[in-house]
Amino acid sequence: MIFIKLFSKLIKILKSGDSPSQIAWGFALGSIPGLTPLFCLHNAAVLFLLLVLNVNFGAALLALAVFSLFAWLLDPMFHAVGYWALAQIPALQPLWTSLYNAPVAPLTRFNNTVVMGSFLVSLVLLLPVFFLFRALVLKYRNSWDDKIEKWKIVKAVKASKFYDLYMKVKGLEG
Repeated sequence: MIFIKLFSKLIKILKSGDSPSQIAWGFALGSIPGLTPLFCLHNAAVLFLLLVLNVNFGAALLALAVFSLFAWLLDPMFHAVGYWALAQIPALQPLWTSLYNAPVAPLTRFNNTVVMGSFLVSLVLLLPVFFLFRALVLKYRNSWDDKIEKWKIVKAVKASKFYDLYMKVKGLEG
């Protein structure tokens, strides 16, 4: 059931009036809190960016949900990357020590190997996720939209009374 809801949200986002770049940046920025533990200070910064920048907030929420579904499977890899960054690069040890002793920096939980590793991986994946999702939006709008509208299940849903009622209510909202 959750996959049907995610798919319907994805289609709604792809059909929105936002530009492909706005949708893709929303999805890319939403992947950061999706891959990292949610209650970290850097996710507050990502939320601030989502609210300030002109990006699709729905795409960010969709990315948060999608990436959260499988991020826990990647925790061993995140731990390895975080351990490498925190313990195996001697040149960074003074930086980590000074940050740990700073007043606000410990709130980022950067000294946790999984948090550090997932944050670094999410930063590395930021641009590939943007370009991949932008290409997906363009491909959908150029060729897949017409094909999906012809599916029997889509026609059946649109022919139902619930869909008519939904469209009437949606029209009343403005």
